[in-house]
Amino acid sequence: MRQLIRTGLLGGSFNPAHRGHRGISLAAIRALGLDEMWWLVSPGNPLKPEEGMAPLPARLASARAMARHAPIRPTDVEARLGTRYTVDTLAALTRRYPQRRFIWVMGADNLAQFHRWRDWRRIARTVPIAVIARPGYDGAAHAAPAMGWLRRFQRPARQARNWTEWSVPALVLLRFRPDSTSATRLRAADPSWYRRFSGNRSSGAAAKPFAQE
Repeated sequence: MRQLIRTGLLGGSFNPAHRGHRGISLAAIRALGLDEMWWLVSPGNPLKPEEGMAPLPARLASARAMARHAPIRPTDVEARLGTRYTVDTLAALTRRYPQRRFIWVMGADNLAQFHRWRDWRRIARTVPIAVIARPGYDGAAHAAPAMGWLRRFQRPARQARNWTEWSVPALVLLRFRPDSTSATRLRAADPSWYRRFSGNRSSGAAAKPFAQE
């Protein structure tokens, strides 16, 4: 029997990818005992405005550059699957990769608005969720409507490596050394950042959907 591949899923615009994404991913890999982290570079976030969003190939290329030499796999699999909402992406991935166990990883800022995500309770019933603390969002995250429902399913952080044994819904809150890097500030400092990645053919390997396992 093949050993299950412990895989974290971190979704986002990666507009651009930066050292904060890499830092929390590596910390989560250690805390959760992951084999690897997938960065799901979104074709478009329904909760974010399209203005200021760089083209997907440039965002994917920036993610691939930032993930270099780490067990992190950037992918545009959502664009290839044609899924717009996380609930549909998770349904497709869990069907397509039965030899993997997935855990959804997100920041506390996303937990604060999780109740606005389509079928968020079904997301929680599909895979465990790991929430990473972010400075300034703890209060809003703990007071969020979704947290009111999820609180009964919370697991201790000291048991985080046991997440594959949990029944869902299951939630674990993780706290790492904060990183103040902000994609918004990076774009403000260099609005044309994406031009450095335009036509970057090296992103092709990461852009392909992963093989059936």
